[in-house]
Amino acid sequence: MSVSERYRQAWESYWRETSDAPGDAIWDADPSLSAAPHLDLLAPHADTSLPIVDLGCGNGTQTRYLASRFGRALGVDLAQTAVEHARRADPAGAAEYRRLSLTDAAAVADLGRRLGDTNVYMRAVIHQSDAADRRPVAEAVATLLGRRGRGFVVELTAGSKAVLGELAASPGGPPPKLRRVFDHGLRPADAADKEVPEVLAEAGLEILADGPTALAQTEQWPDGSRVDLPAHWFVVSRA
Repeated sequence: MSVSERYRQAWESYWRETSDAPGDAIWDADPSLSAAPHLDLLAPHADTSLPIVDLGCGNGTQTRYLASRFGRALGVDLAQTAVEHARRADPAGAAEYRRLSLTDAAAVADLGRRLGDTNVYMRAVIHQSDAADRRPVAEAVATLLGRRGRGFVVELTAGSKAVLGELAASPGGPPPKLRRVFDHGLRPADAADKEVPEVLAEAGLEILADGPTALAQTEQWPDGSRVDLPAHWFVVSRA
């Protein structure tokens, strides 16, 4: 089995063992803590009359919010089981969902032709992709943006690895949502901080704005407070 196929199977099995309950995935934060503030950062740079694509949409929580701010929203994910979660959670069809590997350049280009220039939302995808796949993922962003689209990319920083290590060392071991991530061989915060802007530039993307942030999680510390993971955001366009 190839590295890419192992990676896909890991995500398929993760989503297969994740319930439809909101917040069951550790990163399934309410949009008020995620997509909403992110779009406030993207909006000054973006043409909201263009569609938006949520890359790595998971169960579609953020995609459904994006659909309330853009005329058309499409969520794509490597795992078909994630796409099925998203469709079940959106019976009214506020957004569209389909399986797509961001490393499949031909399939990404085909989607770009179908949509035309589009905005992109990508939350925490590069950092947990296999090292060889990180540039192709960034190139997928560039392909979809075209000339007029703008992208919002947010990735965990190295500080997140320390936070996750501390959480894993909680009394009784990693809490259930984090344990499930580890059990399926997923690797949060695996990319070095300097690698993300380098990969974006190598993919032909220009950084228009950026800054530090934190990604809210649905897991809690032993004292009941919410776990937030250090991250960095970028608004990008084609160079």
